[in-house]
Amino acid sequence: MMLMNWTRRTVSALALTIGVAMPALADGYAVDLFVPGSDFHGVHGLGIDPNGQLYAGSVIGQSIYNVDRATGKVGVEIANPDGMADDIAFAPDGTMAWTGFITGDIYVRAPGGTVKKLASGLPGINSLAYRSDGRLYASQVFIGDALYEIDTSGETPPRKIIEGMGGLNGFQFGPDDKIYGPLWFKGQVVRIDADTGDIETVADGFKVPAAVNLDSKGNIWVVDTALGQLVKIDPVSGDKAMVAQLSTSLDNLAIDDQDRIFVSNMADNGIQEIDPETGAVRQVVKGALASPGGIALIADDDGSETLYLADLFAYRTIDAATGAVTDVARMQADHLEYPFNARANKDHVILSSWFTSSVQVFDRKTGESLHMFHNFAAPQDAVELADGSYLVAELATGSLVNVSGEHGDTREVLIDGLVLPVGLVLKDQGVYVTEAGAGTVSRVDLANGAKTVVAEGLVGPEGIDIAPDGTLIVAEAGKQRVISIDPATGAVTELAASIAMGVVAAKGTPPTYVTSGVAVGGNGSIYVVSDVENAIYRLTPQ
Repeated sequence: MMLMNWTRRTVSALALTIGVAMPALADGYAVDLFVPGSDFHGVHGLGIDPNGQLYAGSVIGQSIYNVDRATGKVGVEIANPDGMADDIAFAPDGTMAWTGFITGDIYVRAPGGTVKKLASGLPGINSLAYRSDGRLYASQVFIGDALYEIDTSGETPPRKIIEGMGGLNGFQFGPDDKIYGPLWFKGQVVRIDADTGDIETVADGFKVPAAVNLDSKGNIWVVDTALGQLVKIDPVSGDKAMVAQLSTSLDNLAIDDQDRIFVSNMADNGIQEIDPETGAVRQVVKGALASPGGIALIADDDGSETLYLADLFAYRTIDAATGAVTDVARMQADHLEYPFNARANKDHVILSSWFTSSVQVFDRKTGESLHMFHNFAAPQDAVELADGSYLVAELATGSLVNVSGEHGDTREVLIDGLVLPVGLVLKDQGVYVTEAGAGTVSRVDLANGAKTVVAEGLVGPEGIDIAPDGTLIVAEAGKQRVISIDPATGAVTELAASIAMGVVAAKGTPPTYVTSGVAVGGNGSIYVVSDVENAIYRLTPQ
């Protein structure tokens, strides 16, 4: 992911609430929790302290959580923004260290102490581990590819040891004082001499090895995120044995002093415990959704309605009648790039990701990925036009861009000068767009790009859809409410308030961060995403 400078645009700070009560409604609607919420916002790094306490980190949630391994109860240990943790490690004295992947920071907290920043300016800093003598090492992955020694006093800059390894992800020091870790892009598990930088292959043949840990007997344990497998490697022979078949999108693992293994899964928003002898799996905690954003709804000829959800670590469908959630594609296992928003029509589902500057088109019925377009300036939403081209909202340029051609290479700006355009919805020969920075909803003529402001004075409008009666339904994230807008008069009516919207944006990312999505069904039911609670509410007209 490219870090971005958003100082060229300004936006009012959004009101953010964690853990709100059931939304308050205007007359004429009933509310129910359609898809229940969950902890984390995608769970990544795991660590176990000397007392046996399990901790889990979330990059998007920018928090470290304490997890009760017996009950699955989760609490916030270190809140955003300092808690962003792609990986967590403990020093021999119990000091906890973690990596802020997006911000490029490394933090520590001594037992009973306060949070201290050790290093900064390391975008993509991902994994870290302490050596037996207390020295700390960390690696960049995806944004950079290097191994560093980190000064534990924070007084001197990180010392680069080696670069160009092939993506050294979750690693640990072994009893021989060497690093054991996976090379994400090479499908290998390697042994690295931290003093010389020499690399030796221990085992290969993995699809995407994400993390490596050692147990008390010296066995090497690996999670393959693309295959969803937990694999044991004999440290002498290098022989591999799959111990447990899990779901894909695995991220990290931790092993306690009794050799019990804990594995995180970002798409499941969950943690599992695996018995190393039998491979038996126990779910410690899990969510129905990971980090939901934009949502769209399509009705089929038989009258059934399906929601299409951009869930960051997965692309999912939800049965509008039952709330049943189905995976279409999951990160690392399928061709998918961290979707933040979703738009759908009769034939296609279109996912957008500012994270990877991409727009992806799926066949709605088969789930096949048809197109992947890159090199947008932080695309936030995209709709398909009648001629088969696409209209893309770029946050960073404030433009709506028409995209055509077999590979999406032909691009023309329909309109620019928008301030943080987020949501798009087509109507007749125009497109309605929410501008989170300007606090407006406008109609843009598809023929000439002429813009007419429909409603203004809003705070952080994001998701948008059209009700059966033609009114616009908008998620106004800055006021944590759902509103309807009369497109003829601009009159605004509050439909639901006190909805937990607006996950705090990480430094260097779009202020809109995770999209607050809405979708409207044929009977007027409104589905709204709570990106704070990882939940979906349904507002039903009475």
